[in-house]
Amino acid sequence: MEAAAGGRREAALGGLAVLPDEVLCAVVDLLPPADIGRLACVSSVMYILCNEEPLWMSKCLSIGGPLEYKGSWKKTTLSRLGLCSENDENLQKPRQFDGFNSLYLYRRWYRCFTSLSSFSFDDGHVERKDDLLLNQFRSQYDGKGPLAETWPARTKWTVQQLTKDFGEVPFRISQRSPQKITMKLKDYVSYMQLQHDEDPLYIFDDKFGESAPALLEDYSIPHLFQEEFFDILDYDQRPAFRWLIIGPERSGASWHVDPGLTSAWNTLLCGRKRWALYPPGRVPGGVTVHVNDEDGDVDIETPTSLQWWLDIYPHLPEHEKPLEFTQLPGETIFVPSGWWHCVLNLETTVAVTQNFVNQSNFQHVCLDMAPGHRHKGVCRAGLLAVPGNSVKDNENHPSVPMSGWNHPDMSRKEKRFKGSESLSTSNSINHCSAFEFSGVQESLENQEFSYDIGFLSQFLEKERDHYSSIWSPTNSLGQREAREWLRRLWFLKPELRELVWKGACLAINVDKWYSCLEEICACHNLPLPTEDEKLPVGTGSNPVFIVSGNVIKIYAEGGLAYSVHGLGTELEFYDLLQKSGSPLINHIPEIIASGFLEYEDDIYRTVPWDGKGMPDVLVKHYPLEVSYANSCFPLGLWSKQRFGTSSSPDVSNRPIWPYMVTRKCKGDIFARIRDVLSKTDILPLASSLGVQMRNIHLLPLPHMEHVPKSGNSDVKDCDDAAVLPEWQQLVSTLNRRMKNVKKHLANWGNSVPQALIEKAEGYLPPNMDFLIKFVKDDGDLVHLLPSWIHSDIMDDNILIEGITESSSFSNSKGSYEADPEKMNAIHIIDFSDLSIGDPLCDIIPLHLDVFRGDTDLLREFLRSYQLPLLRGQANTDIYKSVKNSKFSRASYRAMCYCMLHEDNVLAAIFSLWKELRAATSWEDIENLVWGELNRYQESCTP
Repeated sequence: MEAAAGGRREAALGGLAVLPDEVLCAVVDLLPPADIGRLACVSSVMYILCNEEPLWMSKCLSIGGPLEYKGSWKKTTLSRLGLCSENDENLQKPRQFDGFNSLYLYRRWYRCFTSLSSFSFDDGHVERKDDLLLNQFRSQYDGKGPLAETWPARTKWTVQQLTKDFGEVPFRISQRSPQKITMKLKDYVSYMQLQHDEDPLYIFDDKFGESAPALLEDYSIPHLFQEEFFDILDYDQRPAFRWLIIGPERSGASWHVDPGLTSAWNTLLCGRKRWALYPPGRVPGGVTVHVNDEDGDVDIETPTSLQWWLDIYPHLPEHEKPLEFTQLPGETIFVPSGWWHCVLNLETTVAVTQNFVNQSNFQHVCLDMAPGHRHKGVCRAGLLAVPGNSVKDNENHPSVPMSGWNHPDMSRKEKRFKGSESLSTSNSINHCSAFEFSGVQESLENQEFSYDIGFLSQFLEKERDHYSSIWSPTNSLGQREAREWLRRLWFLKPELRELVWKGACLAINVDKWYSCLEEICACHNLPLPTEDEKLPVGTGSNPVFIVSGNVIKIYAEGGLAYSVHGLGTELEFYDLLQKSGSPLINHIPEIIASGFLEYEDDIYRTVPWDGKGMPDVLVKHYPLEVSYANSCFPLGLWSKQRFGTSSSPDVSNRPIWPYMVTRKCKGDIFARIRDVLSKTDILPLASSLGVQMRNIHLLPLPHMEHVPKSGNSDVKDCDDAAVLPEWQQLVSTLNRRMKNVKKHLANWGNSVPQALIEKAEGYLPPNMDFLIKFVKDDGDLVHLLPSWIHSDIMDDNILIEGITESSSFSNSKGSYEADPEKMNAIHIIDFSDLSIGDPLCDIIPLHLDVFRGDTDLLREFLRSYQLPLLRGQANTDIYKSVKNSKFSRASYRAMCYCMLHEDNVLAAIFSLWKELRAATSWEDIENLVWGELNRYQESCTP
């Protein structure tokens, strides 16, 4: 029996009573709904904790997908899970208990029901301008402070009218969980009227222009903000940039800096918004910035907007309070790059906002893209990110005093930068001991933080190679997209080339690679680059320049060991083509020169190398003992298989880069023109690819004299000594991934449905060598034989002739004309990822990337490929012995390779065949995606 009123908590919780209510709520939130229901029956206090609306809101949002609010989050959750009916009486009769008080739950309840009508109107911090010229705006405000102006288009959008016109349209909801949540507008408006959430959901939809195109006709970008550098990208390439925002009272955006250090304008159409802002580098009180010191990924830990205003703001000293104001209907707010801001809706609001890149913030956006973590922490946390470090004098830079801000805690892989600690309340989410605070006070007291690009760029990690270092996953653009963006800017905005060059130096170290380029050109008597040729081309992982019809590739990806083996293998492959007389030689680039580029004593020098022997310059920088030093190509295919795919050593103090110069092939990169071609246009390409991939897969492998037949200490997880030595490295790698397949698949985030992850172990073979060796009826082993494989046969590594276009770098699709008779004239480029393995591994990127899952194109490819998909020491023996084995099914082998691929191949599959996200087995995916391979294999059976 529970005690009477005064002692209900201790008696109801037993030993758990020592935990505060916020910890108990967090623990309950970890449980699935069914277990929460059982726990609610334990005691009266557990009943209360297990029926909290924020708990069930969290459970409901974790489901994802379309949402219809049922009047309470518990009822909505149980309804979505099919655990209750609309008229379930148990949900109609909540129980009540006396004698239990919780300050934590009371504060949450207060935030759910408080009214914001009494919030102050304004305090005069914001400057309002009715009519402002563009040059006046740039000189006075852009990069310096917020701005408001009147926008007459506001009368067209009201909640009532939007519901009438777009009530059935689903819109995206503010991201409160990893799952994407959508609600029909009519359902969301109903939710707004019924809800009493402490942090209400609000519509925050970056795809509203696709869901409701008519809305784009109701407003235009204010003339002050029409310069936009991202608009030269195709719509599907550019980062999210515009949002429709609808939210009720108490909703809002918590403290953040806009993505990619872009600037933004926000126009309010109805209602009132309360804004708070801090200048760049001043972390708001109650906020912690987490910066990953491996890739620079930035995450912000912050209370909700309402919680900050109620619990943090009142306790801030006057000198640490933010710039604040109330935005009224029709006003447009300008938020400059890097400014922290927090927004609270004082009543139901409708707004539209867009982020943009222009001349003022372009370099900051490029800086944010650069790999590394230190500069990202400085941009958001200011000098907190570099406590105790000396900072160069920047007397000419506009600055913001930073004294009075605390020392960050440091962890091994993540740095945390906290906001103001001058809070006397126990509600503050950050506490800092005297020890933590004193260590930085002296070093920062007389320092000044500047948002000037010259100041910020000194924190770049200069030793990082921007082409091979990992970029943050939260970057506004990926590495390849960023290079394409900069190159387009270079051609489309020639008047801004000085600015674009500065940005490219920050984002991709173009000044360093251009110096390398000049030295290579001088060494091989090539013309120096023209102004148009100064930026890298293409979207690959290495710096590639086109100079006077020559392609100059500098190997930077993966560090020295990886890049050296890439060049060595490529040179061995080209030598083999010449000796064998393969017709493939007419479909690949012609090599003009190759070698190493060394940086020593502040100068670059080149050392030519044809892949044969070990040059002295390489031995000096490359400590790995190579057991094939006496072979013709000591760093060729077999050396790469054994050493080149392992983790690269630290090469920061080894300034040497391999390079190759080839003649530019005719034609256009297929990736750039594919969207203007029909399937009929692409069929000749598929046919030609079948011929050329056959030529690659028929090439003989180099002699294996120096590769140990067994007992290779570098090959682990290869349990069967009978595996041919040619396969040992690949089988070992696949077996390692297979033993941790759930973790391997989970690394791809939400790409793979959890139900399929659970079934992965049962689908894969017990050992990956089952896919490449079979046992005949008489007990003898029959092995598949590996072949050369390209490993990266994607649409950006294929050049195609027979296409003419009216213009390059066009925003819209230009006029193209295809000549079907010439469409089969193709070139394949970029052989640095050459490897050995099952030819099926080359068909995977072909089908998913080049053919985009089109079975007709795959069928045309296979028609001209004309090789059996099971090739071994005796083809007829293989087909006889494994005819009924699932391991011999080409579709099964291909699916296994997809599941264990080093890249997220499955994301492409689920993107191309969206219906497969509802698949209940891997066999369903195998049959739909790869079934055509079985039909082809049967037709090749002797």
